[in-house]
Amino acid sequence: MDVNNQMSLTPKQKGVLDFINRFTVKFGYSPSLQEIANHFKKSISTAQHFIEELEQKGYLRKKENVARGISIEESTKQIFKLGYIAAGDPIEPLENPEPIDVPASFIHPFGNYYALEVKGDSMIDDNILDGDTIVIKHQQTAQDGDRVVAVTEKGATLKVFRNRNGQKYLEPRNKSMEAIYPKDIEIRGKFCGLIRRDN
Repeated sequence: MDVNNQMSLTPKQKGVLDFINRFTVKFGYSPSLQEIANHFKKSISTAQHFIEELEQKGYLRKKENVARGISIEESTKQIFKLGYIAAGDPIEPLENPEPIDVPASFIHPFGNYYALEVKGDSMIDDNILDGDTIVIKHQQTAQDGDRVVAVTEKGATLKVFRNRNGQKYLEPRNKSMEAIYPKDIEIRGKFCGLIRRDN
């Protein structure tokens, strides 16, 4: 991305780009047009216009007919996809871990990162879908509300970690599923971002 292009952004365009970047880093997926419109108190057509302008200037890519199909054009870093994770099952390792490129904003200079492919729909209310790839920072601690890879006596799972009044449990993001109250929880990593499966 050249400097001349960066200087051509209007304050409003930069505000939209900054919001998309912050949202993507926080949630691991891009905002919808409706969420952009709501944030700036504009119409969806106005939000669409901003996205088109940013795409023309080379700051964004947008996949047509894909929900949350906005992606920021940025540098990437390579990590390894180690296997698959499904609710209640052990991590299914790949025989040969695959190197994959992930947005640099998911990765901080300090820490070890890996990727896993999601199986199942226990996190669909967080827009983490079957077939998506998640980026995980390896760590053994978690705060209440973190999305984590955890291992219990029933296997490995991706869930929201809860620690309330000394009670530790794992919460799905699927209204049809109940929380897991295991005897032991071992944290294996924290969710840092998501790469949407190709439709």
